[in-house]
Amino acid sequence: MILSAAEARGLLAQLGRAPASAELDLAQAALLFAACDAGQADLAAALAHLDDIAQAAAAMGPVAESDSEAAAAGLAALLAEHFGYAGDGETYDDLANANLLRVIERRRGLPVALGILWIHAARAAGFEAKGANMPAHFLVGLNAGSGPVILDPFDRGRIVSLEELGRRLAAIEPEGGEFVLKPMTDRDVLLRLENNVWQRRARAGDVAGALAVLEDMALLAPEEPYIMREAARLHYEIGSLRGAIACLERLLSLAPDPETARGTQALIDQLRAKLN
Repeated sequence: MILSAAEARGLLAQLGRAPASAELDLAQAALLFAACDAGQADLAAALAHLDDIAQAAAAMGPVAESDSEAAAAGLAALLAEHFGYAGDGETYDDLANANLLRVIERRRGLPVALGILWIHAARAAGFEAKGANMPAHFLVGLNAGSGPVILDPFDRGRIVSLEELGRRLAAIEPEGGEFVLKPMTDRDVLLRLENNVWQRRARAGDVAGALAVLEDMALLAPEEPYIMREAARLHYEIGSLRGAIACLERLLSLAPDPETARGTQALIDQLRAKLN
């Protein structure tokens, strides 16, 4: 299945018209972003691999017998041991780690990219699975019927205890700031994946590449304001005032609260004044 970037963007726009809370085929949606990035991609092998994972997971599902820990062990045996998936701790910032097409080829990736595969397998097995909004390190919440457990897909699907979660949060929020671990929507999981891409490109000086990723993200989440804010900032940094104005106008069209709308309009006016 060869998919052009234009075709992939059209499919992302279709997903963007679904309700924000809708459950999506995360793995296939992540492949659409990979096709956008490549310009054109042959997804046949990756889609066949996803089918293999789903079929093996579906066969494994009844074995868990409504035991979430047994389900977690089964997923780890399937994805980490049988298919060989693991976190890439050696070249963590390599963009390939956030591109699901490359992750499938290399069997290595970032926590969120691997997490998408864990969720794909868990749902095929009939389990409830969601991304967990842990700062800095993506985790997966899994419930096969006996209550939720938290998995670390970067660490071969290991169950993370509540005590460990507390230590991780304390390291991120040393002052004891309040944080509640919550399930993420599928759309937010995909945006988190792509955040890794545009941010790495921006840091490397590839602003055009970063802006292209933000535009693709806006197809999936047309009402997410931070995407246009970041795009406007990048346009401004490279001196593209018209580009920054266009992004701010799109941000204004999202009908923000009155104070945000006034601030956004003021920025637009300031940038227009610089054009004269």
